[in-house]
Amino acid sequence: MQEGVDSVIISKIKLSYIMQVLVKPFKIEEEDRKQSLLTILSDHYCRQILDSVMHKPKTALEINMETRIPISTIYRRLQTLVDAKLLVTSGFISEAGKRNFLYKSSIAGIKTSFDNGRVDVELVFNQ
Repeated sequence: MQEGVDSVIISKIKLSYIMQVLVKPFKIEEEDRKQSLLTILSDHYCRQILDSVMHKPKTALEINMETRIPISTIYRRLQTLVDAKLLVTSGFISEAGKRNFLYKSSIAGIKTSFDNGRVDVELVFNQ
């Protein structure tokens, strides 16, 4: 019986290690990319959208119903976030033949620091 418990504990330790490796922040080196990410993060609507789709993919209309951001603003910000690779998209065609796109955050967080005139930006990817 103890052998089975030991193997479960070892499996949990291995999984914990794998998760730590997977969520290791990715440091952005290019100055233009850093500036672009900081500009996007400074936008209240972009932050609301990222928060809305952090854990579950949603359509633009679902984001609209949850956040009450005007739908035209949502579509503009979605394009900005997709272009910046902060959102991943998937889609399906409804029974009526309408195309529906789902958006999900590709990041779980962004870490920034400012020290001695240097800005560091790190992405933490979403699982």
